[in-house]
Parts: sequence; structure tokens; C-alpha cells
Amino acid sequence: MSKEAMQTKQTQAELADRHTLYQDSVQCVEAEIDFVDNTFEAIRGRHARLLREDFCGTANTSCEWIKRREDNQAIGVDIDAEVLGWGKSHNIKSLSDEQKSRIEVHEDDVFKVETRSPEIILAMNFSYWFFKDRDTLRSYFKRAYDALQDDGVMFLDAFGGYEAFQLMEESTEYDDFTYTWDQDYYNPITGDYTCHIHFEFPDGSEMRKAFTYEWRLWTLPEIQELLKEAGFKNVTVYWEGDDEDEDSEDGNGQFEATREGEADAGWIVYISAEK
Repeated sequence: MSKEAMQTKQTQAELADRHTLYQDSVQCVEAEIDFVDNTFEAIRGRHARLLREDFCGTANTSCEWIKRREDNQAIGVDIDAEVLGWGKSHNIKSLSDEQKSRIEVHEDDVFKVETRSPEIILAMNFSYWFFKDRDTLRSYFKRAYDALQDDGVMFLDAFGGYEAFQLMEESTEYDDFTYTWDQDYYNPITGDYTCHIHFEFPDGSEMRKAFTYEWRLWTLPEIQELLKEAGFKNVTVYWEGDDEDEDSEDGNGQFEATREGEADAGWIVYISAEK
């Protein structure tokens, strides 16, 4: 290969798609929908049909919901036109025509959007942490409460543990890239929290700050209190069980309702809030 060709050859980072990398490393929509679907049925004694995914991004989760049953319907809401456009041209495009007829996406603010009343509202991937003060977060939860059907359920996730308050990076190896979660900034006075996602590739190239999150690091007591203040009657936290391998620090992927967690270095939980 000539020197000129070597200089113009694109790196793996330049060729990679950040949304594909995110879906491959961060999301597991199958497991998420398993939990939401089964938990709603356990709470209400029936399958839900209409789900709204707030902060839906690429609408990957909504598409998974559509695929589960022939009468499932989904509404996606996100304010970011670029990420919604990617989701339409990749995830929604891959659906059959019949499946496409059962999904709708709205480029809109979750505080302003008007949709049909869903049985389920999702706010996953810690997206609601974008709201940094109690009044704003409570107002969002109240909007979700009002939007739900009379016996609707809101589902969220959250993470924490003593390492969540530390400035640190954690990397995970995948077959053809490395994912790095970077906790870059934390202010213990305000709770302001800045995190990044980086990707590195076998050829040595990097995609730095592929995603950046300007959040508040909310705690579980605060989230539960604000959900109840917004009107939700029953708020439940679901803690992940331990892997049977004694040497493993990973969870087993099974989340159970509990009132007592463990003082772990890091944990992820689901939360359900019943109208």
C-alpha cells in the first residue's frame, strides 16, 4: 500500500457508527422488555398493549415491544432529531410494514407532548437524570402520571453504589471494540454529574466522548419520594440477584422486589410506580 493510501485510509473509529456501538454495548432491550412485560402482568394481571418510551433515542426498545405480540403498540418520544432520524432509518426501517403501523415517534419535549394514554411509560437508561432539581423532576413524574391510563405503571431504572460518586473509568472488552464508561465530574454540593462514553478499536483509534451526559446523580430515596409526591401510589424497587459464581461480581439478571439493598460498589435497579 502506498504512503498516500495509508494516509487516506479511514480508521475503525472513523468508520464506526456510535449508535450501533451504543446499542451493542449499553442496551439489552430483550431483557428490559422481559422485565417490564412480566412485571406489569404480575401487578395488573394482564398483558399491557400500549407502551410509551420517553427519551426513546433510537426507539430500539419500542421496536422490541412491537415485536413481542401482534397487538402491541408503541409510542416513542425524544427531543433529539438526529438520534430519532437514525432510529427511523435503522431500527424502525427493519420492521415489517404491519409492525411499522403499530409504532409512532414524536420529536417533542416530554413536558409538552400529547399522546394517547399508554398503559406503560418507560424512562430508562437514567435519561430522567437530565432534570437536575426536585421541582423539575417531580413535574416530569406528574406529567407521566397524568398521561397514563387509570391503572398504568411507570418504569424507570437507576444506578448507584459508592463507586458512583467517584471519578473513574471502567472499560469492557467486546469482540471488535472496547467500551469505556467515564465518570468525569461530580459536585457533591449540587449533585451535578458529567459522564462520557468512549470507544476504542483494535487499530488503536478512538471515538472519545461518543456520548456525554450532564446529569444530577439522584439517589433512590429521592426518586421514590418524588414519584410519590407526583401522585404514584405504590413505588417498588427491584434489586438484582447475585451470580452463582462466587468469584463473579456480576448480577444474575434477575430482579426481585425488595425493601433492602446491599452497600455494593455499584448496582443497577428497576423501579415501578403504579398509578
